[in-house]
Amino acid sequence: MTGTAMNVVAKRKPAKGQEGSFGDGVFDRELEHLPQELRWHEWMGRIEAVLFASASPVGREDLARVVGQGASVDMLIEDIAAELTGRPYEIACVADAWMMRTRTQFAEAIKAAADLGEQSLAFTEMEMGVLCAIAYHQPIDRAGLRDIFGKEVSRDLLARLRYEDLIASGPRSPRPGAPHTFVTTATFLATFDLQTLRDLPELELASHDAAEAHQPEQV
Repeated sequence: MTGTAMNVVAKRKPAKGQEGSFGDGVFDRELEHLPQELRWHEWMGRIEAVLFASASPVGREDLARVVGQGASVDMLIEDIAAELTGRPYEIACVADAWMMRTRTQFAEAIKAAADLGEQSLAFTEMEMGVLCAIAYHQPIDRAGLRDIFGKEVSRDLLARLRYEDLIASGPRSPRPGAPHTFVTTATFLATFDLQTLRDLPELELASHDAAEAHQPEQV
C-alpha cells in the first residue's frame, strides 16, 4: 500500500454506530487504535480470511463490510494478490467478485496426496449444449432453446443445471405469457475458469458443441 493511500484512510472518521474496539460487542471496522500500516495489514487479513472461508466468490460490497470506510477493496485485493505471488493458491476474479483457489499446476499433487478423486462436474453432451446455448444467448427461455435444438429441452435437464447452480432465472421473456428466461451464474464462470462472459470462446466453437449435442429423441 502506498503512503498516500494510507494517509487517506487515516483521515477518514468512523461512521456513526461503527465506533468501538475489540471486546465492546461492536465489530470494529475502522481500527482507529492501530497505526496506519498495521491497520491496512489487518484489513488485508480480514479479506483474505473471508475469501478463504467462502465456497463461492465474494463481492465487493460484502468485503467492504469488514474494512474501514476509507479502504479500497480493490487496492487491498491487489496487495493480497502480490503477497501470494509464488504461493500455490491465488485470488481469482469471477463476475466482479473474488475467490481463493489453488493454482491449476498443483491439481494433480492435491488429488494424489488427499485422494480427492475426480471432482469435476460430468456433463452429458446435451447438458453441455444447453449450457452453451444459454451462455451465448442469455436471457433465453425454453422456446428459444427449442428453436436452437429443434426439440423441447426437458425441465429435468434444466433442473439439474439449476441444482448445480450453473443457471438461474433471468428476466421475463417478451413472448406471450412472459415465460421465465435462463441466465448463467457466477458458479458457471468459476466452473469454466472465466472471469466474465466476454472470456467465452468464439461462438463458432460453441455452435459446433451445440450441434454435436443435438439428439433425435426427446430429452
